[in-house]
Amino acid sequence: MNAALNPEVASMAPPRIVCRQVNKVFGEGAKQVQALQNVDLTVGDNEFVTFVGASGCGKSTLLRTLAGLERHTSGDLLVSGQAINGPGQDRAMVFQHYSLYPWLDVVGNIKFCRQLKSHTTGRTSADVEAASGRADALLQLMGLGHVAHAYPNQLSGGMQQRVAIARALMGRPQMLLMDEPFGALDAQTREVMHDLILHVHRLERSTIVFVTHDVEEAIYLGHRVVLMAPRPGRIDTIYDVPLPAHRTQDMKLSAPFTALKAEILNRIRETSGIKTDLEQLERLSRQAQA
Repeated sequence: MNAALNPEVASMAPPRIVCRQVNKVFGEGAKQVQALQNVDLTVGDNEFVTFVGASGCGKSTLLRTLAGLERHTSGDLLVSGQAINGPGQDRAMVFQHYSLYPWLDVVGNIKFCRQLKSHTTGRTSADVEAASGRADALLQLMGLGHVAHAYPNQLSGGMQQRVAIARALMGRPQMLLMDEPFGALDAQTREVMHDLILHVHRLERSTIVFVTHDVEEAIYLGHRVVLMAPRPGRIDTIYDVPLPAHRTQDMKLSAPFTALKAEILNRIRETSGIKTDLEQLERLSRQAQA
């Protein structure tokens, strides 16, 4: 089921991301592996797009390429109309592992990017004051005010990831790239983080590209869900999410939600070969019982 952009996003132009026939190859000769094949995708400004698929389908590779951490082999990859030639201040990435600096407290971690050369050249006292105000605002937005001077080893996993997201948002990026950021959290904490990132998205109005293995998470967060298939990694299907912009946890029990979840899970099984494996196991089980 191919789908158009979310109506609230489609009217916004120009697109934030354009991928045209993007290919990524690792290695050479007999050891060559094609990680991405002919990826075509357009993501609108302020759109929230989630990626799912079996392991090895290239979703994290595509995300890292958008971040400028990997270089694609061929095709066109544009952000805000410009070719990606490496990392940029317009993009920020949040990883599954929080990667906080243990010698800095929460405020220090959030402000860290402002100490980098790219952010300090030509900086005035007014810029410093504005950055301090931005950090304070992010502390409150993330619910971190009461732990502002705590160190990472004093925080829970969910709190550490809040710090990592706040740090990513510090420079007001146009794009937030998230690679399974909630994968290591327990189910209850993940639900809290889901509602938090949706709140952040409404306020910050960044374009978010979010990679996950959790289909339910992908549907709840995304305007669209992009399903990638492996060997080689490619876009298989794009699903429009039939939920309003404002989401609540009880929507996960609705008929449209559960139907879409079942459809996506079934397609993942088909594209990855899992469905065939399960059918084989069922046949073997029946033979054993006969």
